Amino acid sequence: MKTVLILLDTLNRHMLSTYGRPVAETPNIERLAARSITMDNHWLGSAPCMPARRDIMTGRLNFLERPWGPIEPFDITLPELLRKAGVFTHITTDHNHYFETGGENYCQAFNSWEFHRGQEFDPWVSRVAGAPLPQDMIGRASEQYELNRSRFQTDADYSTPQTLASACSWLQDNRGADDFFLMVEGFDPHEPFDCPQEYLDMYNDTYDGPHFDWPKYHAVEEPPEAIEHVRNRYAATLTMADHWLGKLLDTFDEQDLWKDTLIIFTTDHGHMLGEHGYTGKNFMHAYNEMAHLPCLIHLPADVGAGTRCAAITQNIDLFPTILDFHNVEPVSAIHGRSLLPLLRGEMNAVRDACLFGWFGSAVNLFEGCYTYFRAAQPDNQPLHLYGAIPTTLWRFIGREFPERISMGRYLKHTEYPVYKIPLSIPRRPEVSQSQIFDIEEDYEQLQPITDSALEERLVQGLRAAMEEHDSPVEQYQRLGIG
Repeated sequence: MKTVLILLDTLNRHMLSTYGRPVAETPNIERLAARSITMDNHWLGSAPCMPARRDIMTGRLNFLERPWGPIEPFDITLPELLRKAGVFTHITTDHNHYFETGGENYCQAFNSWEFHRGQEFDPWVSRVAGAPLPQDMIGRASEQYELNRSRFQTDADYSTPQTLASACSWLQDNRGADDFFLMVEGFDPHEPFDCPQEYLDMYNDTYDGPHFDWPKYHAVEEPPEAIEHVRNRYAATLTMADHWLGKLLDTFDEQDLWKDTLIIFTTDHGHMLGEHGYTGKNFMHAYNEMAHLPCLIHLPADVGAGTRCAAITQNIDLFPTILDFHNVEPVSAIHGRSLLPLLRGEMNAVRDACLFGWFGSAVNLFEGCYTYFRAAQPDNQPLHLYGAIPTTLWRFIGREFPERISMGRYLKHTEYPVYKIPLSIPRRPEVSQSQIFDIEEDYEQLQPITDSALEERLVQGLRAAMEEHDSPVEQYQRLGIG
């Protein structure tokens, strides 16, 4: 049994030809789709980067318990269970957050791992003097990335192409091997949207304004031509990743891996590029651009190739699906469900609704027609982080108020004692109002629905989903639903 999980970070479903929106040139994603089952209702669980990865690694939703953070000591992970069953596990990635504070214990769960340097703030190229930022620019920039960028001369030098090339090399080095799980994780097309000019030229980009490849997380204030340019840069960076994905698919062809390999292709979340008047992520509501994800699943021997599946699925389902494929029993305390019976036509659905969001913001429900964004109460309280490792993005958390931290067996699914850290996160104005959308009639989510009876039904569904996902009790109070 062989599994290859391919994850491209920040992959916007609504820009892919596979999903009817031919914005970006992605012939190799289309090539993979032709041999796969296209999942039409695949949804976000937790966001952003590390919460999404903890979902995948544990089969549980992260965002109700804590924000960005590590694999916890009590987590039972996918590579851990596979290794115990004799399946060799390897990850190759250029996702630098794995190696920052708040990204502990992910890659280390694998038998072996490979890290390709240079993305975003990765402290790779070291110069005491730093590097000059572009003189004429809008958006964001980083001295560290400017240093890293200096080592990228051709597309083969960029770290996502190197990640995909290394997956080809790993498969060549292990030709004929069985019982392995290979995770191939490219950071592109995550911002900054950087690639050689040849890819940008494919989009007839005529922008001649200030340097702009890294949008801020804010309401759009840039001129329309700059937003069009950054969308082109996003598409060009994705096309570069797609080109190198093609080399991995060539390796599948050459080794005839299609006949006996489960191949899953997906992302962690999307990214706003001017839609709803925003750029960035995680400060606005979880609109479809952020939450409705691409997912392609290839079954051995092309079973179901070229077909589509409308059932509601999430990345938490990848954990039990991969275990099921390798005949490994999952742990009991998971939220995901194996998709293999669904993909084989043995059942029509694995869930009626799904829950998604990011810590300390609205909690959201999709139930097949409606998306419901439930806003928090004005004070956004009470709110606690639960975890045994008190780190988050680039820092330890709670150092400034140790007297307010308690420890105990607070989580339903483990006896491991955890910190209960009270957090004060102001409710942002962008998520101050609950909203309902009928995405069959209004996929762009431009016309919120006002219907008290419908909202009460959705509140009941939200409460039931939160209970099913072991929500801390204070989350109901924070949301004003009980």
